[in-house]
Amino acid sequence: MTRRFLLAAALAATSLSACSSGDESLDQTGANPKLPPLDETLVPPMKIAKPQGWNGELPTVPAGFTITPVATDLQIPRQILILPNGDILVAEGTGGHAPKLRPKDVIAGYIKSLGKSSVKGGDRITLLRDTNGDGRPELRTTFIKDLDAPYGLALVGSNLYVANQGALLRFPYSDGQTSITAPGEEVTKLPAVVNHHWTKSLAASPDGAKLYVGIGSNSNIGERGMSVEEDRAVIWEVDAATGANRIFVSGIRNPTALAFEPSSNQLWAVVNERDELGAELVPDYLTSVREGAFYGWPYSYWGKHIDPRVHPQKPELVKTAIAPDYALGSHVAPLGLSFTAGTGFPGFAQGAFVGEHGSWNRQNLAGYKVSFVPFANGRPAGKPRDFVTGFIKNGKARGRPVGVTWDSARNTLWIADDLSNTVWRVRGPNDVAMGSPVGPVAGQK
Repeated sequence: MTRRFLLAAALAATSLSACSSGDESLDQTGANPKLPPLDETLVPPMKIAKPQGWNGELPTVPAGFTITPVATDLQIPRQILILPNGDILVAEGTGGHAPKLRPKDVIAGYIKSLGKSSVKGGDRITLLRDTNGDGRPELRTTFIKDLDAPYGLALVGSNLYVANQGALLRFPYSDGQTSITAPGEEVTKLPAVVNHHWTKSLAASPDGAKLYVGIGSNSNIGERGMSVEEDRAVIWEVDAATGANRIFVSGIRNPTALAFEPSSNQLWAVVNERDELGAELVPDYLTSVREGAFYGWPYSYWGKHIDPRVHPQKPELVKTAIAPDYALGSHVAPLGLSFTAGTGFPGFAQGAFVGEHGSWNRQNLAGYKVSFVPFANGRPAGKPRDFVTGFIKNGKARGRPVGVTWDSARNTLWIADDLSNTVWRVRGPNDVAMGSPVGPVAGQK
């Protein structure tokens, strides 16, 4: 299919769907988002913010805060893990090999490609070490190479877990280590057939005994047939010692990041919901992960709202569907989640940071920022607030946030940006520089 045809089709998609630009006045955040009527169209609304360099400028942070690029020219940085000694691990890669089924799949793929970095995914983990905390790492090295679209990362004791797109691996780790050459031990294979949604998010339970893996669906709403959706749109619970796994929750379309809320030790997820029902459907969300729960996909959304496109319907299953806890807005594409711990930032002391990668399928762009959801007593407690913005300028994207990681030992937020291929560091007012010592940081394990 020629580039000329794709361009013509993309222009047609934009023209045909211009009426579905998005209602800026519609409140779609919080526990009770406004859900408009379905707006299914022949061609869904498609618009992407094309890349544009930072040209020496920086993202916008609240007054008194500072943001610094600590690493650039990475190869599609996705998620970040802070090691006990303060070293930073960055998972870099791109996966997925799903064939295009429909003409609009081809058009959508082309539109999405216009908003991506041209850099090939690194299939590696990079280590950054900043010993004096000045934001300029003295050491940058490949920590693990020859991976397969690594995404989720977790450290449990002396075991480093890496979620490739097709397997969960375990590597031996010791404090201060700057590379791992030992082959990874396969803990368990992960569903990888088709891999429409290829990212495998990862979190370890507070006691380290269990690992939780987010596995996205193989389609938008089951259009490839439900046989390829076996063990998809689920979160697995994996026994860290044996690799034995089970479905912990289901019907959760694409759980792109997992994290434990520190005051309650409750697992939470951010989830990318379905497309092609209009600019305001369906809201992406943040939710507690309740064992045995069914979140509706593909038969319903936001609890028991029926998606009429899915055949055959399963009304008895829909009766069991539960609504998520907290809407983030339609098509904001949350890909990062991290809870504050310790003292937190002034004004952002208790809650969740969310990396919103940004929309491709609505005329009014949504996401492209890091937001903050305040929490109290282990639950969301207020509307989301913008924390890092400025990724969009004059309709062009200078960056797209993915993973966000709160570093309580250094009172710092780290952000992976897979468009400018940058890792950003955000620090609060009056924070004192603190780098990566060779040994473990006191109080962090």
